[in-house]
Amino acid sequence: MNNILFVASECAPFIKTGGLADVVGSLPQALKQYEKQDVRVILPLYDEMDEEWKNQLEYLCSFDVQLGWRTQEAHLFTLTYNQIIYYFISNDYYFTRKGIYGYYDDGERFVFFSHAVIEALKHINYKPQILHGHDWQTGIAIALANILQPIENMKTVFTIHNIKYQGVMPLDIYEDFFQIGREHISGMEWDGMLNCLKSALFHADKITTVSPSYAEEIKDPYYSEGLHPVLHERSGDVIGVINGIDTREYNPSTDPSLFVNYRSARSKKRENRIHLQRQIGLPFKEDSPLYIIVTRLVEQKGLHLVQHILEEFLEQDIQFIVLGTGEAEFEGYFADIAYRYPEKASALLTFDEDLARQLYASADFFLMPSKFEPCGLSQLISLQYKTVPIVRETGGLKDTISPYNELTGEGNGFSFTNYNAHDLLNVLHYSLEVYHNTPAWNYLLKNVGKSQFSWKESAHQYVTIYESQSPELVYG
Repeated sequence: MNNILFVASECAPFIKTGGLADVVGSLPQALKQYEKQDVRVILPLYDEMDEEWKNQLEYLCSFDVQLGWRTQEAHLFTLTYNQIIYYFISNDYYFTRKGIYGYYDDGERFVFFSHAVIEALKHINYKPQILHGHDWQTGIAIALANILQPIENMKTVFTIHNIKYQGVMPLDIYEDFFQIGREHISGMEWDGMLNCLKSALFHADKITTVSPSYAEEIKDPYYSEGLHPVLHERSGDVIGVINGIDTREYNPSTDPSLFVNYRSARSKKRENRIHLQRQIGLPFKEDSPLYIIVTRLVEQKGLHLVQHILEEFLEQDIQFIVLGTGEAEFEGYFADIAYRYPEKASALLTFDEDLARQLYASADFFLMPSKFEPCGLSQLISLQYKTVPIVRETGGLKDTISPYNELTGEGNGFSFTNYNAHDLLNVLHYSLEVYHNTPAWNYLLKNVGKSQFSWKESAHQYVTIYESQSPELVYG
């Protein structure tokens, strides 16, 4: 039996703030399709987790975790879901809080979690051959696995989901958090600070990120958030593997969130749109295509570009809906647009999973003009719901959406290259032209319908990576 242990700060369906949870929830399910393996996941036990899951937890044991000169107690629980075993590390001081991120001591919380993961390996009847960490919250676990070697010959893989977030703390807390020699500081320090992400990049046997284009982009100073020298040094060990989505979970023919289920019929999408717009108070217009944005309202998502051109585009016979929460600047802007264009625009300044799916099922176009995007899941979901993506060519957006070409009939969406508002406006106008050209529109929709980004191929690539680190791993 081949053993792979995922380490992460969130995982669907137990606790989720974004795409990281979807990946950690879906990838083990895809990997289990390969024979002769045992993929498990270890997570913090947050107070925020629904009682539905807490009630299924089985207590395993308690143990002490040494955090520098302090001793903290950890409690280990487990449950099995969809044939995957999950472990949860509980500590009242660090994890009994509202929400899961955003605290002044987040660095300390996840350093504790990393220590507890290494200690937990002594208390479970399971010896992983691969420890696979995800994002900065697990970076110290990867470093400690390399330094302490808690399991003989265990290898490590680390996935960067977003290099912008690194878990940076003052370097003088090193003795407060660790009981290892100062000779290890250099592997954890970057730019005069203790850096959890850099710690993983230095110590991991293999480094992956969530799309091939992003794997190249983060070696460039513009995208690297300062870590390009480290990534250049490890260049041969950095591999881009495009994320997939759970195509059973995101399936418009079975999705219980939708008003009307469908496979590909545009008439059923129209019915969903009528119900949705009646619900949110936006008048239905038969011949006006619906453009949507479903996102966190932050600069990364290209919203400054949208600000520059949206009113001009609203002069066309179109409708627009945005769903999301975030920075006050963008919430205020979209609320004002909806107030001034009540027949054409709606701003839903909240986040609701059911409502998001209803939007995907109702819209003609999904807009994602990101400044940078490691992979992006929303454009993949929009393809599943037969909604045409419009994206900027960066990271995973470039790898998954190819621009429609009327001459060749190729492409599954629309895209633009430069981070420029007028380039965005030009591609929006072109999308509107294609929409009103019935033969071209039908051809594009056929291409969208053929686009599949399940986890099957990505899981196979991860299997290859695992095997390269532990040749004794043999998959059926």
